[in-house]
Amino acid sequence: MTSFFRLLGTGLFACALSLSGCSDSDPPPLVPDAGTPEPKPLIERGDYVDVVPNEPCMDPAYWSPRANCTDPASFPLTGCDLNAVRALEPSGVYQALFRYNSQSYFGSGFRLDTAPSFLGLPPVRRQVGPDGLFLTAEVTTSDRKVMRLALAGCRVPEPGRVTGCFVRCTDGVPDFSGTFDARRMNLAHEAATGAQPPRLVSETAVPVGDPVDVYVTKGHAYVVSLPRKKEEPGGLSVINVSDPARPVLVTRVSLPNDHYWNGVWAKGDALYVASGNSGLAVFDITDPANPQYLRSLPGGAIDVHTVFVDGDRLYAMSPSPNGETLVFDVASPLEPRLLSRLTLPNKAAGSYPHDAFAYGDRLYINHTLNGYVVLDVKRPDVTPVLGAYSFYGNYSHANAVGTIDGRTIAFEGGEREGAHLRVLDVTDPAKIRLIGEVRKRAQTSIHNMVLKGTRLYVAWYHEGVRVFDVSKPEEPKEVASFDSFQEAHPRSTDSLFQGAIGIRVPGDGYVYAVDLSRGLLILSEP
Repeated sequence: MTSFFRLLGTGLFACALSLSGCSDSDPPPLVPDAGTPEPKPLIERGDYVDVVPNEPCMDPAYWSPRANCTDPASFPLTGCDLNAVRALEPSGVYQALFRYNSQSYFGSGFRLDTAPSFLGLPPVRRQVGPDGLFLTAEVTTSDRKVMRLALAGCRVPEPGRVTGCFVRCTDGVPDFSGTFDARRMNLAHEAATGAQPPRLVSETAVPVGDPVDVYVTKGHAYVVSLPRKKEEPGGLSVINVSDPARPVLVTRVSLPNDHYWNGVWAKGDALYVASGNSGLAVFDITDPANPQYLRSLPGGAIDVHTVFVDGDRLYAMSPSPNGETLVFDVASPLEPRLLSRLTLPNKAAGSYPHDAFAYGDRLYINHTLNGYVVLDVKRPDVTPVLGAYSFYGNYSHANAVGTIDGRTIAFEGGEREGAHLRVLDVTDPAKIRLIGEVRKRAQTSIHNMVLKGTRLYVAWYHEGVRVFDVSKPEEPKEVASFDSFQEAHPRSTDSLFQGAIGIRVPGDGYVYAVDLSRGLLILSEP
């Protein structure tokens, strides 16, 4: 999960009220690059693919609203299918795309059950049922303006989907309007793909915080969590999985004022935790059930978001304060030694390395706003940029790389509405080509992935765990899927960041997936 999760309460609503668009795994054995065939490249369409709405309630000009934020009758709903809207079930978690115009949109969720929410907030008004659908939420900005958003349902094009119009008001004055397209997250929504559901072997709740990542070694699963609002700290949960059908939570670990823990990896007797408070936290797991804290590196207040170990190198991706990648020598696993700090020469404002995958002498970095960047890391003191792949509005987030059919192939995904799986030929990093893609619902986001041989395992938030045969990279074939999201779960929210988020495939016959609400799910490997 990106660092902006920490700022979700303000960041999401700020995006909503503006008019701007808003992995890690063990690599397969390295095979030398071979000659690259020349498949026809795909056209990059970006994450958000605009669909021109035809809602009867839509304003002719988005900057000139006819509706206000308090009265449902102010919305011009003539021509809408209000009978279908009135028949909506007063429950369920929806994700929606809110569109101002072809280049300006934002995403948010709403919940219609006994714990209703909109934009992650308790709604000011909730109306669903015989009188139609009308929701409002508001926030006071830092300059003391009261911003309110109101939506009104217009049509139900298919089960589990509702569309309509919205208006934004500032201090009670309507100033912008648009349309929305919302989908319920837990309903069957796909045509049959031939994918088979893997067997759920066990499910273990993580008692506090929001679990986000897992590493499995020494018969134990190490699950790290982010704080859940202000009442629940994050930290590390240690689960004995020597019997995958009967996991046992054995201990929890956190440090004083240091428990924003987002990524985890292990080597030998060392466990490395990515801390948003203190950088790289190092633990001794000689006794795997009882991690002992040793130190945090490189020292001081620094945010490390994810970690990746390749041989004797550890790469720690640090969003702040400098937006850099820290490179450590871990030949002595319990005594990491800082080798260098990598920063892109032309780093976009606000961009930072979120995740990375080391393969051969190259480091493939998901550098958020800079896109997908390839570095030569043969020498830690000299790291030239070999190439990059980017597009308008990109937010590169996770990747996995391997050699398939003689080519170096990268699988990449962002984190935002519409973010999906891209297949890139990176044999020549200076000429990266898009050769395949897989899209799910535009209202959902990908998160993380693991490549094992020609099997790609993806944690896809609301879309659950997806497994693809990528032996033909241009045509990923979905072979297994597990729907982890449960809208009725007491810890589920209306956030985009719900469902399957972390994933590991250690090769023991099981898939270890982390669901933000449900905790650790152990699945049979398909």
